[in-house]
Amino acid sequence: MTSPNQFPITNAYELLIQAVVDYAIFMLDVEGRVASWNPGAERIKGYTAAEIIGQHFSRFYTEEERAAGMPDKVLRIAAETGRFSAEGWRRRKDGGHFWAMVVIDSIRQDGKLIGFAKITRDMTEQRAAQLAALESERRFRLLVQGVSDYAIYMLSPAGEVTNWNRGAERIKGYSASEIVGEHFSRFYPLRTPLAAFPRRRSISLVSRAVTRRKAGDSGKTAVASGPVW
Repeated sequence: MTSPNQFPITNAYELLIQAVVDYAIFMLDVEGRVASWNPGAERIKGYTAAEIIGQHFSRFYTEEERAAGMPDKVLRIAAETGRFSAEGWRRRKDGGHFWAMVVIDSIRQDGKLIGFAKITRDMTEQRAAQLAALESERRFRLLVQGVSDYAIYMLSPAGEVTNWNRGAERIKGYSASEIVGEHFSRFYPLRTPLAAFPRRRSISLVSRAVTRRKAGDSGKTAVASGPVW
């Protein structure tokens, strides 16, 4: 029996779902028709409950995905495995597109499939930020690779070379395929003990020292100057 200060559980769940505005949360029947609609779904997809309930959820997919039978495929996967999840472009009511994170769970009662629960989140801004970060990283790598007057490379925490630019190849004599994965201690004179190399991960060091070029360079050395982090 419910106390006067408690909502029935079913009512509490309904209130919770109706309060969510950052996620589209709704039900589909076994055929894929929309059976419920929360404010988050209206905000993200643009349809009111009166407009969309009873309509097939395939209208949220792009024309290419509908032609490829994607809506039926995702329901089949959810029915057979219990869940389908993916990210991709989805359509709004106005014809615009947004990048969506989608989860579809099958709902069963006494072992019989009675419908699906679908949760969608608009990830357009997050995806744009991720792509911008990747593009910035790509441009930085191109910039570094184009530098020929400075040897610029990175080391793993264990001191192994992880990348190699044109300047490093010109100054030290190694190609990337020869040196990536090798320990940076080979750049130092043979008499330098490994114990002398920095072990801390967080260190900034600017120094001038004699370092070794590729062994095939007749043991020539070079005076190196620059920061090490």
